[in-house]
Amino acid sequence: MPAIRATYADPVITAESPAVPEELLDRAAELLAGRRIAVLTGAGVSTDSGIPDYRGKGSPVRTPMSYQRFLADEQARKRYWAGSHLGWRRFQAARPNAGHLALTALEAGGRVAGVVTQNVDDLHLKAGTRHVVDLHGSMHTVSCLDCGQTFDRGGIASRLTALNPWLESDEVTALSPDGDVQIAEFDETVVPTCTVCGGMLKPDVVFFGEFVPPAKFREAEGLLRASEALLIAGSSLVVNSGIRVLELARRRRLPIVIVNRGETKGDARAALRIEGGATEVLEGLRDRLLP
Repeated sequence: MPAIRATYADPVITAESPAVPEELLDRAAELLAGRRIAVLTGAGVSTDSGIPDYRGKGSPVRTPMSYQRFLADEQARKRYWAGSHLGWRRFQAARPNAGHLALTALEAGGRVAGVVTQNVDDLHLKAGTRHVVDLHGSMHTVSCLDCGQTFDRGGIASRLTALNPWLESDEVTALSPDGDVQIAEFDETVVPTCTVCGGMLKPDVVFFGEFVPPAKFREAEGLLRASEALLIAGSSLVVNSGIRVLELARRRRLPIVIVNRGETKGDARAALRIEGGATEVLEGLRDRLLP
């Protein structure tokens, strides 16, 4: 079905300067004031916590792990587990930034109904946000693809270290937002198996070519139904899950505000588009929307 472009009384506005003009923050606050806000976040929200985004300046060129390759290719699984182990240690040490904390404050103040995130770093939960829908899963749990048993990532990490002591290097390069790290030496990697049935383990993240679990998207739909506006922060909306959330809001004719460094696939459907860093804008909205 062809997309139907939403129409609004106000045009899309874009700020091009590094610092977001106060008038744009004021305009965003006007659009969102008095409404229950659903928030969609992408990798750009976590860059100030030391986790890179996919497409920003300096982001490494990479081919993400696909679900099909993970299942079929033992060498690919070895490389992924070695790189993901190093990346998880960086994720574990990451702390919420001021943007995450601003969203937590807006939720506590009754302005934000909840956060739908494409990130797998759990930083919204660490910041204290209560209603978080992690569309792409979490790096902090692991499940068996055979029996379904779920494990805490810390326990799996301890087993990986015991089986592969050479993975204790503190040097991490080319970290990706999904927690993967490009690694050259991985042939000797011993991958742990499920302690319940001996089956194949996989981190609870959505791989390339894998569908968002239907229950997760239904939860996102419920959040949008309980909201009166959508704020999108730090996502280029290239991944289909983000566009699906935006379309839920568009079909309900909710005002949509997009904040990102660089163009997004949803710009033409936004009531307001702000070029800028997520942290700065989220802090500015917190200051304007809370008493």
